[in-house]
Amino acid sequence: MQQALTHRSASSKHNERLEFLGDSILSYVIANALYHRFPRVDEGDMSRMRATLVRGNTLAELAREFELGECLRLGPGELKSGGFRRESILADTVEALIGGVFLDSDIQTVEKLILNWYQTRLDEISPGDKQKDPKRACKNICRVAICRCRLIW
Repeated sequence: MQQALTHRSASSKHNERLEFLGDSILSYVIANALYHRFPRVDEGDMSRMRATLVRGNTLAELAREFELGECLRLGPGELKSGGFRRESILADTVEALIGGVFLDSDIQTVEKLILNWYQTRLDEISPGDKQKDPKRACKNICRVAICRCRLIW
């Protein structure tokens, strides 16, 4: 777990590989939960709900709830610049913890953990416009305000 809490600024044995693994596991667990909770919801709405649940600011909220900022191992520069409060570092750390728990246990254990962390958020989320992603929102604003041109990302 120490590696999961270690930012690359603090050590060459940092959490980025665990973050990669945790990101994929989190996406799978949330997708599976949404699939079973919403049997009549289409792929697009489920994708938007999943994106809402696994995006950086949601992960940073979880990290703040767990007070992870106090546990991070950061290099001197990150400490001085307030890295322990930085949303991206907090979000990455949650993903790294998920990856670390998976490697130290198994998929069932990490799935139970994630579902426990996300219980309230899963209970509150529902299909609909609340989950519009930023690209879609920008396209809609441009379409209405400017013209009916096609935006390419």
